Amino acid sequence: MSRTSSAQIIQFPARARAGTDAMRLSRALAALDAAVTEQRAAVATWRDSLGALRSSATGLGDSLAGYHASLGALETYVTALNGQAQALERWADDAMARAPG
Repeated sequence: MSRTSSAQIIQFPARARAGTDAMRLSRALAALDAAVTEQRAAVATWRDSLGALRSSATGLGDSLAGYHASLGALETYVTALNGQAQALERWADDAMARAPG
């Protein structure tokens, strides 16, 4: 059995677009501008951090140079004391060898 249908198919109304292409482009450019602004701030902070690191490293280098100079002076002092201690040891050995015994 064949049946013919006389129903008419109607379409749903089309949804209105969220915005025109110009509006979408404007939102995208605003988002891009915000991202670039944040990136500029991040780069500026990074540069400041590099400057602080440079200052710290310079201070550390200066401190190490000071310690190196102090160790050099200490080496000279200890070498002189060692010479005196060896001379005193030789004198004591001679005194002990000459002691009546």
